[in-house]
Amino acid sequence: MLKALESPILLVRDLERASLTYAALLGRSPEGPFALPDYAAESCVFGLANTQIKLLAPKGSGSIADGLRARLDRVGEGPLALVFATPNVERFSKQLMERGVETAPEPSAPGRPRWLRLPKETARGVSLVTLERRGERTEAAPVVAGSAVEALDQVVVMSLDLEGSRAVYGDILGLRLALDRSFESRGTRILFFRVGGVTIEVGGRLDATAKPEDPDRLWGLGYRVRDLELTRERLLARGFELSEIRKGAKRGTRVCTVRQETHGTPTLLIDSDPQTSAL
Repeated sequence: MLKALESPILLVRDLERASLTYAALLGRSPEGPFALPDYAAESCVFGLANTQIKLLAPKGSGSIADGLRARLDRVGEGPLALVFATPNVERFSKQLMERGVETAPEPSAPGRPRWLRLPKETARGVSLVTLERRGERTEAAPVVAGSAVEALDQVVVMSLDLEGSRAVYGDILGLRLALDRSFESRGTRILFFRVGGVTIEVGGRLDATAKPEDPDRLWGLGYRVRDLELTRERLLARGFELSEIRKGAKRGTRVCTVRQETHGTPTLLIDSDPQTSAL
C-alpha cells in the first residue's frame, strides 16, 4: 500500500541556480546540497506540508551522470520521477507481483531505505519509484516568506491512452480514483487519483486516438497557497512572470500560472475561492 507521495524529482542543470529559484518560488529554504556519489549527482530538497520537492543535477562523471546530461540535452530541465512512500517495500513488491508486475526491492546500503522501481514499460514510460518509510515525515523546512507555498496540491501527467494510464495508477499502484471528469469546453478528460493529500491528475484529449505504445509524460506541478494575491505579488516583485488569477477547474478554487523561471516544470498556484468558501 502506498501512503504518500514522498517527492517529485525535478532534473536541473545547475543545482545552485535552481535552488535559488525554488527558494524564491516556494518561499522556503532548502536542505542540502547533498552529494550523491553513487549516482554522480547532487540534490537538495524543499520540505512542504505533505511532501518534499527534490532537485537533482548531474555532478562528476559516470554512466548515470552521462545519462542525466543526455536527457537534459534531449528534453531539457523538468520533472524526472515520482517517488511514493510505503511502510513495507517487501510487502508492496509482493502486491505488485500479484498484480502481474515482477519487480523486487533494490539492494541498499546499511541505514538507507529500501526501494523499488516500476518497470518503465509497465509505468508507460514514467519513472515511478517506491521508497520504504516506516515513520512519519519530518516537519517541513522553516518558512522564509509569509506568502510561502504550503503544500503540493497536484502532479500532472499527460497521456494518450487514459485507460492504460488508469490501469497503472489505479490497478497496479492501487491509488484511489477520486474522480473521472470530462471538460467538454476544453476537450479534455482528467482522472484524479489521491494519495497522502496530493492529487495525481492524469489528463488527455477527448478526441485523442488511444496509442498504448506512446508513453505518458510527467508534466507539471500545482502548489497550494493560503493567499493567492499575496503570493502572486511577492513573486512578481521577485521577477517571476505570472498570469492573472482565474477560476480553477476544481470547483471552489482559484489559480494562476507561473509562466517563467521554473526550470522546465509547468507550475500552477492554487487557493480556495473566498466567494465560494463563504457560501
